[in-house]
Amino acid sequence: MADEYLVLISRIERLHRHLLELVKLDLERHGVLDINNVQALMLFNIGDAEMTIGELTLRGCYLGSNVSYNVKKMVENGYLDAERSIHDLRSVRVKVTHKGHILHDQLVGLYRRHDEMLTQAGISEADLQGATAVLDRLERFWMLASNRFGRRAEDPFATETQLVSRREQRRGRS
Repeated sequence: MADEYLVLISRIERLHRHLLELVKLDLERHGVLDINNVQALMLFNIGDAEMTIGELTLRGCYLGSNVSYNVKKMVENGYLDAERSIHDLRSVRVKVTHKGHILHDQLVGLYRRHDEMLTQAGISEADLQGATAVLDRLERFWMLASNRFGRRAEDPFATETQLVSRREQRRGRS
């Protein structure tokens, strides 16, 4: 099983790079040169929401990228508005501008085209649901495995009853 695990990890990285390449090609096709593919994915993940840079980082997968730098560049190029929190000056909230919404809609179109092509490629909705379920379990495994290295993150898939019970158990041991 160890070999399959390593192949899967490698495949996840490679698939992400392929997606970034497709986004880059779509940007070039539309003549959009003032934003890169990673920034475009960040913008897509923000969508209609308003969020902090920390929330954005938790939402997405931005391999090898500096989220703060990319947000700064998107603000400079007019894709995002950023506003420092009046309550916590370290926190910056971002939201998509009109120019950003135009690019967001373009990316929605890209994903719609991909959706139409999936059935032609022999990939069904059930296939995607199965793959997503496995990736969700792998994400959960990695989050729980991080606890072995000193992080005390709660299990995001546990029920509230399970979480309360675990907290009570920990208090009983202290």
